Amino acid sequence: MNPAQNKKSPHHARGSILLFLVGIVAAIAVLIALGVAYVVLLMGPKLPDLDALTNFQPKVPLRVYTEDKVLIGEFGEERRSLVKFQDIPDVMKKAVLAIEDYRFYEHGGVDFVGIARAGVADLMHGGATQGASTITMQVARNFFLTRDKTYSRKIYEMLLAYKIEAALTKDQILELYMNQIFLGQRAYGFASAERVYFGKDLKDITLPEAAMLAGLPKAPSAYNPVVNYKRAKIRQEYILKRMLELKYITQEQYDDAVKAPLHVVEASSGQFAVHGEYIAEMVRQSLYGQYKEDAYTKGFTVYTTVNSVDQTAAYKAVRAGVMDYDRRHGYRGPEGSMELPVDQDTLQDAIDDALNQHPDNDDLIAAVVTAASAKSVTAVPSSGEAVTVTGDGLKFAANALKPNAKNGIRPGSIIRISKDAKDNWQITQLPQVEGALVAISPDNGAIKALVGGFEADGSKFNHVTQAWRQPGSTFKPFIYSAAIEKGVGPATLVNDAAFTLPPATPDQQPWSPKDDDEPEGPITVRRGLQKSKNLVAVRTLNFIGTAYAQQYITRFGFDAAKNPAYLPMALGAGAVTPIQLVNGYAVFANGGYRVNPWLIAEVHDARGSLMSRFKPIVAGKDAPRVIDPRNAYIINSMLQTVAQRGTGAGSNALGRTDLAGKTGTTNDAMDGWFAGYQRNLVAVTWLGYDQPKTLGSREFGAQLALPLWVSFMGKALQGVPQYQIPMPDGVVNIEGELYYDNMTPGNGFVAGIDLGDSAQPDAEDASSPNADDNADRQKVIDMFKN
Repeated sequence: MNPAQNKKSPHHARGSILLFLVGIVAAIAVLIALGVAYVVLLMGPKLPDLDALTNFQPKVPLRVYTEDKVLIGEFGEERRSLVKFQDIPDVMKKAVLAIEDYRFYEHGGVDFVGIARAGVADLMHGGATQGASTITMQVARNFFLTRDKTYSRKIYEMLLAYKIEAALTKDQILELYMNQIFLGQRAYGFASAERVYFGKDLKDITLPEAAMLAGLPKAPSAYNPVVNYKRAKIRQEYILKRMLELKYITQEQYDDAVKAPLHVVEASSGQFAVHGEYIAEMVRQSLYGQYKEDAYTKGFTVYTTVNSVDQTAAYKAVRAGVMDYDRRHGYRGPEGSMELPVDQDTLQDAIDDALNQHPDNDDLIAAVVTAASAKSVTAVPSSGEAVTVTGDGLKFAANALKPNAKNGIRPGSIIRISKDAKDNWQITQLPQVEGALVAISPDNGAIKALVGGFEADGSKFNHVTQAWRQPGSTFKPFIYSAAIEKGVGPATLVNDAAFTLPPATPDQQPWSPKDDDEPEGPITVRRGLQKSKNLVAVRTLNFIGTAYAQQYITRFGFDAAKNPAYLPMALGAGAVTPIQLVNGYAVFANGGYRVNPWLIAEVHDARGSLMSRFKPIVAGKDAPRVIDPRNAYIINSMLQTVAQRGTGAGSNALGRTDLAGKTGTTNDAMDGWFAGYQRNLVAVTWLGYDQPKTLGSREFGAQLALPLWVSFMGKALQGVPQYQIPMPDGVVNIEGELYYDNMTPGNGFVAGIDLGDSAQPDAEDASSPNADDNADRQKVIDMFKN
C-alpha cells in the first residue's frame, strides 16, 4: 500500500476540526439550555413576589416641625425623605446614571457588556471581585437579597431584574432606587442625604453636591464626606469627569464644579436651620410613650407650638449669655493635648483621631495647635484647613501664651476657636456653666421657645423641665400675691431692719436674713419688691403665715412639698423648674388664669392625614381662674416698677413701658434668674452650674439672666405694639397707689408690718439721699393717723 494513500487530505482534516468545534459549541449550547431551563424551572419559582416594590412601605422617621413648618428634629434609624420622580432634580439623576448605570434606559435590566467585563476581571483575580450590577439589579438586591458576592445570588439578581423590568417602568425603577439606596449617616435616599450632608432640600442641590452624593452608593462608609472628605472629593471629581465624558455637563460646568467649595454639615452639628434639639427630644419622648417603636418607622409628622424666629432668638440668647459669663471669669487653658507626629503625612490622621474625643459644639470648633507664640497661634481643626489666630483673637487666652504659663497653650494642645462678630478667628473655650430659656403664650400656655441647656445636643439634661433649682427673689411676687389677699398692698409699710429669728429647737442655729444693701427702715411693699428687699419679704411672709402661703402658691402650679412652710420660702429657698416658674408668671400676665404649658399641636400620619390636634384651655374662656383679677393687676403694676426702676431696669434697653418682671439670685449666687413678660409673651431665663456652686460674689440675676431675657424679647417682640393692661373693676387709685376697693386705708387695709418705734422717720432721715422716698413714706404713715 502506498503510504501516501494512508495520508488524509487537508480538506478532510479541516472538516474534522470543524466538526469537533461544532460539537463543542453544540455541547455548550446544550449546557446553556439546560442551565437556562434549570434557572427558569427551578430558580424562577423561588423568586419573591414584587409586592415590596409595587406597595413600597419604607420605614419613614418621626419628623418634628415648628408651627411655621421648619424642620427641627428627625428620629429613626433610617432617615428618609421620599420624593417623586418628577421632583428629583435632573442633575441628581444624571450624576447617579453616570457612575452607576449610564446605559440604564437602553438595557432590559441586565447589562451583558458590563457582566462580561466583570467576568474577565473576576477570572484575572481568581474570584468574584467586581459587580456589574445595573440599577435594576441593585434595586432587586436592596429589596430582596443579601449583599454576598456569590454566583447564585447574582443569578437571582438577574432574574429579579427582568421581573422588575416587566412590572415597572424605567422611571419607577429609578425613583425606587433613589429613595431606597443607603447613603451613610443613617440616610436612605438622596433627598435625605442632601439634608444630612449639606443641610439643604434636594430641590436646591448643586452639581458638585450631586456628584459627591452619587459617589456614596458604592461604599457609603468609605466615601462619606463627613468621615473622609478627601476620599469623597476624589470620587466626586471622578464622577464629574464621567458626566463630562457622557456629555451630561459642559467643560465649563465641570471646571466650576471641581473648584467649587463644599460646606459639609459636620456630624456633631445640627442638620437643621433652627436649633430645636431639646424641643424635638421632648416630642420624641411623648410619641414613644404612646406608640413605642412605631414612632420611629411610621412616618409621623409632628407640628409644635414653637415659633422658629423666637426659637432662634432664644438659642442665640442662651449661647451669648453663657459665653459672656464664661469670658468674664477667664481662660482655663487647653482642654486636652496630643503628641504631634514627626511625619507630616500622618499629621492630619493623628489630629482627626485626637479630635474624635472633642467634637465641635456648634460654632465652638475643636482644633490642635501646631505652632504657638505670644503673637500668633496656628491650629488645625478636623477640616484640615489650618487657622491662624492673631491680635485681639488672642486676648482671652493671653496668660496661657506666656512662656512660663502653668497650663499654657503649646504645640499639641487641643483648644477651641470661633469667629467673632467681625469674622476673625479667636481662641475661646467650652463653658462650664449652664443656661436655659423658656417662653410661653400666657393666653393658652403654648411653648413658643425652649432651650434646655448650652449643649446643642437635645438628648442632654433638659434644665427647663428637669432642673429643680431655688428660684431666689423671682418667688417674691407669689408671696406678695398671697399677702394682698390678707389686706397687704403696695403701700403697706414694712420695717426693712435687721432681725434674728431664734432657733425652733436647741440643735438649730439662729437665722438672720440678709440684704445686699443697707436696711432702710420702714418702706413700702412696692419699694421692697422694686429693690428686692429680703427683710421686707420675710416680714411679710411672717405676717400672713407660712402655712397659708405654702397652700396659696399651689394655685400657680408650684409643688407645696418642694417649698416648705418656713420663712426662707419668701427668699425662694424652695425648688421650682423653669417651666413651672414661667407658668406661674403667666397667671399675672393673663389676668389671673392658670393655663398649662403644651408643645405638640398636631400629629399627622405618613400620608399627611391628621391623627390628633391638641385643644388647650384658654385664659378668659375655659381656663380656671386662680387669683382675683385685681390681685393680678396690682402685682403686674409692682413688677412693672421693678422692670422700669428696680433690679430689672436693664429691660429699659428695649424702649418699652409694658414690660414686667423680677430678677432672682439665690444664696451665695448659686443661681441667676429673670422672669418677666409682656402681655403676649412670658419668658424665664436662668444661669447656674449643674453641681451648684457660686457664680461669683459680684454676679446677680440682673447681670446673669436679664441680658439673655432682653436679647430674646427684643427679637420676639419686634412689631408687637405696646399694651397696657386695663384696670379691672374693684381696684382704686388713691394718691398714686393701688388698693382693693374693699380694703382701703382705714377700711381693712394693712397699714404696716413690724413697724415698732422705727416707723416714724426723724429729721435726719428726711435729709438723706432718699429724701423723696422718705417723703412718700411719711405720706403713707400720715394716711393712717386718726
